[in-house]
Amino acid sequence: MTEKLYEKDAYCKSFTAVVTECRERKQGYEIILDRTVFYPEGGGQPGDFGTLRTANGKEISVWDTHEKNGEILHYTKQPLEAGMEVAGEIDWAHRFDLMQNHSGEHIVSGLIHQTYGYNNVGFHMGKSMMTIDLDGELDRDQMREIEQRANAIVWQNRPVEIQSYGEEEVKSMEYRSKKELHGQVRIVTFPGADTCACCGTHVARAGEIGLIKLVSMEKFKGGIRMEMLCGGRALAYVNEVCSQNHQISVALSAKPLETAGAVKRLKESEAAYSYQIGALEIQLFSMKAEQLKDTGNVLLFEENLASEGVRKLAAAVMERCGGRCAVFSGNEEQGYKYAVGETGGDLRVFVKEMNQKLQGRGGGKPFFVQGSVAAKRAEIEAFFQGFC
Repeated sequence: MTEKLYEKDAYCKSFTAVVTECRERKQGYEIILDRTVFYPEGGGQPGDFGTLRTANGKEISVWDTHEKNGEILHYTKQPLEAGMEVAGEIDWAHRFDLMQNHSGEHIVSGLIHQTYGYNNVGFHMGKSMMTIDLDGELDRDQMREIEQRANAIVWQNRPVEIQSYGEEEVKSMEYRSKKELHGQVRIVTFPGADTCACCGTHVARAGEIGLIKLVSMEKFKGGIRMEMLCGGRALAYVNEVCSQNHQISVALSAKPLETAGAVKRLKESEAAYSYQIGALEIQLFSMKAEQLKDTGNVLLFEENLASEGVRKLAAAVMERCGGRCAVFSGNEEQGYKYAVGETGGDLRVFVKEMNQKLQGRGGGKPFFVQGSVAAKRAEIEAFFQGFC
């Protein structure tokens, strides 16, 4: 059994220990020490990483930490001999980041549980974002209320209480836990917010979390999945949002707190322009169709048409040309979008062969199809000359 120094003092950054065993694995080695401050992955919290140094100056990196059968496994690329004394040091910036986020998760999950009765049924701390899965739903107003209350707990800066109890003692206690626990139970309490069984590392006072930011939520397995950030991660996120908003503010000549209205007006203006352009396109397509009246089969190449424009032009011309109309728009590098129509016709055999010959894909109704081809203009023209 490895002595877990991190349970006694989450702020301990360095230590000395003796190597009890070194095992080779597929991707390096797993080193077992008689004692360690390296926290192993578990309960949604990633494992610590850092370094181990020998008395003769050899230094090896620990890139991950796991626990198995009471032993803490330090994953390394190099071996160490059993019996050696080593000095270990964790990456403190990484550890403190995890402590801030894990502690913030306790406060948010605890407040949601005491207010709405929902349980945290899943928790994951990724490299950039933390997620909480809840077995009930919140709306955005409720989420913002929880965020405000969670930060109020942080600002109170009360000490975090951590205590271990016997199995019989905890039977009369109220605390959150995802599973039934046996033996010694470690209870972590954030006064006013949460009491939870947890083996992870946490800040000593709530104020060290700094900031709690609930970023988003979506429906997930009958409840919701919430994204959140705490501490340094939350500050970095807010700074990036402010930077993005500043760029929008400058681009739209709007004050920073008025960018939403400016974007709304821009979208409304864009919609109005799109409507006008659409109306002009219809007039242009109608004129072009009239020019091609009774000309039979028609092959057209048009520049810078969207898929909808290709469709509308093909539909307009096919009604007047008296034959088959094919419209292509694109370029030699990226290929061409197409629409082919023939009033009362059956294009299934034609389109199948066209897609095969011109590396295309698409389909539709027997008399009208849309798609794209990865072919040159000369190849398209040659195909139509041969087929028609």
